Amino acid sequence: MSGTGPQGSIRRRLILQLLAAAALLSALLYFSIRTVADAAVETTQDGILGAAATAVAEQLRGTDEGVEIDIPYSAFSMLGATGEDRVFYRILVGGETVTGYPDLPLPPRATRPLAPVFYTEPFRDTEVRIAALERSLRVANRPVAVQVLVAQTRQGQETIVAAMANRAAALGLGFFGVAALLSLFTARSVLRPVGRLAEAVARRGPRDLRPLAHPTPAELAPFVTALNAFIARLRGALARTETFIAEAAHHIRTPLATVRTQAEIALRQTEDEATRATLRAVIRAVEASARSATQLLDHATVVYRSDQRAEERLDLAQLTRDVTRGLGPTAELKDLALEVALPGAPLEVVGDRLLIESALRNLIDNAIKYSPADSAIEIGLAEDGAAAALRVADRGRGLSGMAAADLTRRFRRGANVADVVGSGLGLTIVEEVAAAHGGRFEIGGREGGGTEARLTLPLA
Repeated sequence: MSGTGPQGSIRRRLILQLLAAAALLSALLYFSIRTVADAAVETTQDGILGAAATAVAEQLRGTDEGVEIDIPYSAFSMLGATGEDRVFYRILVGGETVTGYPDLPLPPRATRPLAPVFYTEPFRDTEVRIAALERSLRVANRPVAVQVLVAQTRQGQETIVAAMANRAAALGLGFFGVAALLSLFTARSVLRPVGRLAEAVARRGPRDLRPLAHPTPAELAPFVTALNAFIARLRGALARTETFIAEAAHHIRTPLATVRTQAEIALRQTEDEATRATLRAVIRAVEASARSATQLLDHATVVYRSDQRAEERLDLAQLTRDVTRGLGPTAELKDLALEVALPGAPLEVVGDRLLIESALRNLIDNAIKYSPADSAIEIGLAEDGAAAALRVADRGRGLSGMAAADLTRRFRRGANVADVVGSGLGLTIVEEVAAAHGGRFEIGGREGGGTEARLTLPLA
């Protein structure tokens, strides 16, 4: 994710989207139930109002003198049973109000005989639901239109709808809570293949560059294909890097060795002092170049192999003995004594032979390089708890007041070694090899002058 910046958590986004969908569905559930409840209660009230208006209309009688009105008690008792609402009525004969509330609103459209019309209107600082129907009566042998209006306030209806809405809200909250739990489970279940794929990759060793064959869902197939293509390219690049390092070591060291040999031959054959001085300078420059090239290649090898280690069980005592024996001639040229104290029994560690050999060689060579003639270098190896500790102590120039952390940085050298050929990579290599194997490297001054270095590696 570092290429384009952090994009947040897929799991969190999935959960939030599922919760948003659940919240929307809960809201829709609430409003749906409230709407249906409102319509159902209104339909129920309309049925009662229509029945009451019909009961009143059926009790009307036409006579020669006029219309006989006998309002049945049962009509209003039906309405009174639905709650604490107030009931109003109005009866019109020939368009004239003969009883009831004369200001009760008339229907907005024409009524049909015995077919109630329902409507809601404001009335006396409240809102009422009205049922209106029409009936024709014969009065004095002629037809007369009679309208019956029965109204009821809506408080009871609103109370019922509110109660049902509260239940709908509780149901919606419960639904949302269940949906939240299901969202967590769903997100975990959906993303579990991604976690398993990550675990499969993490379990691989540093040298395991095989194509990934872990079973994955179809949605992850393009990612696995791209990852396998990247692994193939990385495997090829690492192979080319290893080949280049080996070839570079050969093509750099061999010509430098040839130049040095030819310069030494010429130095022995010439008697001219100017020429001899020039040849000595050439030999010194070639030696410096060879040493720098060797350490640069050693450092490149360490960097490359730190994550691509070929680990095996190694006898650190025997390895130290072999490296010390190989550097013996170099120590003899400076009249240095290598005092080696190694355990008789094997002291095994697990690591990359090439890297550990490089660290030992640089550590001992560093002591040889900075030690004065006719002095001794102490090389000791001992078991220290769960680790093997290699100690290399000399009577050289010391650290010149520099901190150990500064000396292990690349290309950093002490201020008191400017006249000695070096690249400033030797201790860096030792530090990096120790870190790659889970060990540690320490260096400091020695009482009486000189330096003491200590390389510690975990035992196998």
